[in-house]
Amino acid sequence: MSTDNGITDFEGRVAFVTGGARGIGLGIVRALLRRGANVAIADISGDALERARDRLGVSPDRLRGYRLDVTDREQYADVAAQVRRDLGEVSLLFNNAGIIDSVSPSKLSYAMWDYVMGINLDGVYNGIQTFVPGMLASPRRCHVVNTASEAGLVEAGSGFLYHASKYAVVGLSESLRRELAHFGVAVSVLFPGPVATDIVENTRRLRPDTAPAHSERVTQILDTAHRILNEQGASPDGVGELVLDAVETNAPYIATRNELGEYLRRRNDDLTAAMRRAESFLASYDTTVEQAV
Repeated sequence: MSTDNGITDFEGRVAFVTGGARGIGLGIVRALLRRGANVAIADISGDALERARDRLGVSPDRLRGYRLDVTDREQYADVAAQVRRDLGEVSLLFNNAGIIDSVSPSKLSYAMWDYVMGINLDGVYNGIQTFVPGMLASPRRCHVVNTASEAGLVEAGSGFLYHASKYAVVGLSESLRRELAHFGVAVSVLFPGPVATDIVENTRRLRPDTAPAHSERVTQILDTAHRILNEQGASPDGVGELVLDAVETNAPYIATRNELGEYLRRRNDDLTAAMRRAESFLASYDTTVEQAV
């Protein structure tokens, strides 16, 4: 049954997971299936969907795969309608699809901004726009989980486009959590650190032909990220269980490691110091202006 703290009645619920055929998404799918949920996997790769279905070995009445580009709103609407026909109304939404990409500031372009934001931010919003209205009308408690990144909490040299997209997902999630709470819809934000996924390879494979070549610095960022994911990355299945634990306890934030405390404290200290300087400066400025007048 569901409680005020979170959702535990997964049996028979319908969940929708973007980027669900690989990595963290597939870990979330496995965790959902273990709890008895029926799952719609959405992924841009048809081959990945086929592999996931074969690997999971679950009957079509509990698991369906859908080819989806999360930036395509018309396709999103069509897929959502098909999910309702196949499985029923979605009450658990996991906006997980994303890429890790950026460009050198010397190669700024609207096209690259639109590309990265289109997947990492608009893709999250498209899921919200598609399914949250139905959740608002549902008599059951519902839950949305948006995947951001540690790069949405602190600037750590992952490229300004990537950081911008992930900071936006954190802010979107925090504000929506407050605004949707009284409708019985909970929102959590996942900010993974290194997880053993193929996101770097997928990013390179899916990158538009018109995108500028990665600079030496951005290439180094991606190479380092790929190495760290493989050498230090957490298990996607473990992360999937963390995510479902957050749904069960209605936790606002989902972390995958305990490494950022000092960085967050330092950022918070810098912000607090800026506010103190403002208070002192403006008080002094007002006094100076009064005296001048």
